[in-house]
Amino acid sequence: MDKLKLKWKIFGFLLGFSALLLIILWIFQTVFLSDMYKLIRKAEIKKAIVLVEKNIDSPKLKDVLYELEVSKEIIVRPTMDFSPPISNIPNKFDRRRPESITKEKKFVLKNGSEISLTFYAMITPVEATVSTLRMQLFIITGIMILLTTLIAMIISKHISNPIEQVNKSAKNLAKGNYETEFHGRGFLEIKELSDTLNAAAKELSKVERLRRELLANVSHDLRTPLSLIYSYAEMMHDFPKEVTPEQCEIIMNETKRLTSLVNDMLDISSLETGITKLNKRYYNLTESLNSTVKRINELAKKDGYQLCFEYDRELSVYADEVKITQAFYNLLLNAINYGGEDKKVIVRQIIKENSVRIEVIDHGEGISPNDLPFIWERYYKVDKKHKRPVMGTGLGLTIVKKVIEMHNGEYGVESEVGKGSIFWFELKLE
Repeated sequence: MDKLKLKWKIFGFLLGFSALLLIILWIFQTVFLSDMYKLIRKAEIKKAIVLVEKNIDSPKLKDVLYELEVSKEIIVRPTMDFSPPISNIPNKFDRRRPESITKEKKFVLKNGSEISLTFYAMITPVEATVSTLRMQLFIITGIMILLTTLIAMIISKHISNPIEQVNKSAKNLAKGNYETEFHGRGFLEIKELSDTLNAAAKELSKVERLRRELLANVSHDLRTPLSLIYSYAEMMHDFPKEVTPEQCEIIMNETKRLTSLVNDMLDISSLETGITKLNKRYYNLTESLNSTVKRINELAKKDGYQLCFEYDRELSVYADEVKITQAFYNLLLNAINYGGEDKKVIVRQIIKENSVRIEVIDHGEGISPNDLPFIWERYYKVDKKHKRPVMGTGLGLTIVKKVIEMHNGEYGVESEVGKGSIFWFELKLE
């Protein structure tokens, strides 16, 4: 059955359903017709008895009896005087005696006397009716089979065609053709499926593009320090007596950069797969942020950068201090890497009613509105011409997004081209 096409399944189901209806119609119109007719006549006699009982002392009794005889063909006579109608008495030429239903019923009058009445209903032979119905059913069956076959083919084709088109496009998508478009028509479900697949194709195309950018960027970030390390190591090997502390420091710095890049990639992987768990506790957020700002200030001041932390009062939060510090650290590095000529970064702690907001402000080139919705995505870069960051690895915003989402917080960016950016995140106060 799994190898049978949908249109043939629908065709078979519709044809089978129509055949079942025809069989039921045949059975009730031929086999059970006589029995049902007898049941109906018996029910009519019971109703006639009830009607007569209600009017047994009424002057309208004669009218009631006349109406029963005319409309229902039920004859009511006193039992002692009763004899079947002459037209129903068989003669010597009759080979069959007509069936009939008779029922006696005693009624008590108002004066206390009793009267016995016989209710007689003749059962008309239904053989001729059955033959007529059978002939009609043969004609109806032929017409129904023809119409059902035609309708089933039209409906099955109408239903299966959109699905076949979607399936064909899905096969192209599976082959890596992310420009494939799905056009579902005819049914709401097919339309919704097509819209979902179009969105999936768009996301897959985006992931593929980001994957290629990642390979190019990571290759660039790995190639540069490895080349430097190899060059200086080769020089130290060839000229061991001419080794200087500056050369050793360059090798150590490039090794740290490689280690940082690998660690960031491992962090992103563990955050996305859910391996990393939060270790929440109450801690002094203001003190932790201030400590991080001072540490980064010491590292960046030799390059002329200045970091400033503004806050009204100290505040404690219930969160994972290590993860929040990591996210905040990445925002600081991002501000340094893309800061303006003034090389100034401002950090603000803003306490709200039920949350605390941390802002990291730079005065760099800013981000265009077209790029703003995508900067938090994996490996997305505003500047497609990859440049080596002053500090960090360039993967920090993705880590920020994952960490804040794990804390059920909010994050965002406000930026204007030529005026700089404000990256922020908020944590709920518990």
